[in-house]
Amino acid sequence: MPLSIFGFRALWSPYFLLSIVLLCVLYFLFTMKWRHRFVGSEPVTRKQISYFIASMIVLYIVKGSPVDLLGHILFSVHMAQMAILLLMSAPFLIIGIPNWMWRKVLDISILNWIIRLFTKPVISLLVFALMFSMYHHPFVLDQVKLNIVLHAFFTITLFISALFLWWPIVNTLEGQPRLHGLKKIGYVILSAILITPACSLIIFVDVPVYETYSSGEAWLKAMALCVPASTLSGLSGLGISGPELFTNMPTLYDQQLGGILMKVIQEVIYVVVIGKIFIAWYRHERENADEITKRDLLERQKLTMHG
Repeated sequence: MPLSIFGFRALWSPYFLLSIVLLCVLYFLFTMKWRHRFVGSEPVTRKQISYFIASMIVLYIVKGSPVDLLGHILFSVHMAQMAILLLMSAPFLIIGIPNWMWRKVLDISILNWIIRLFTKPVISLLVFALMFSMYHHPFVLDQVKLNIVLHAFFTITLFISALFLWWPIVNTLEGQPRLHGLKKIGYVILSAILITPACSLIIFVDVPVYETYSSGEAWLKAMALCVPASTLSGLSGLGISGPELFTNMPTLYDQQLGGILMKVIQEVIYVVVIGKIFIAWYRHERENADEITKRDLLERQKLTMHG
């Protein structure tokens, strides 16, 4: 069956889109029109604007477009959603918000304490790995997909843990937990290792473990999170009983593909990040080497002149 039977609201999440647009409007008001009202503010750069808009676009695509609806039907799409949300939208958001705005956030004592604690590299790695693994435990994910409050709580909490994960790598604030040079590469590699067990369990298990993707009754209840009740009741007469009506892929294969996609997307993103870190480190080391060479030459010239 085509996804269009669920209606425009379920497919395009207009209220969520309006929220994204509102966030963008507020971003431009604070960074441009109202910026002069804040002490210590600085002009926003094109790079920051690009990253913020990219973060919002990615956020809408994975949580507001038909991709989100499809993620309730196919576990593989859900896993791709989570990979892109946590590993792209989160770091883009950090980079896109100017440092002076982050300083205003950190001026709030409790937030400053929380961010300083949970963005310490060891803690941020463990918190993200724990949240990711717990979220994708069969019992937890099934409960989350059946309760809108739990779903919102876990999604927001997992996204915040992703912000903590990326903070030591991409933030440029003085005095904040921050990694330098090749330590960033080790941090990224360790992050990949820590979430591998959760992905491996999904890939190598030989039976479907998520009721909300395999049981027709549980699946219909889960669909209520993204499809209006009036639409679902109107579709009951069509004999919709489960995700198998929208895909020919066996549930087990879909589940295993989900684990593979999560790992592949993560590896691709991490390889790009490691490449950028290495290039930046190499350039920094070369510039330092050139500077040392220049100083040595000047010292020799001085010694020669005095001699």
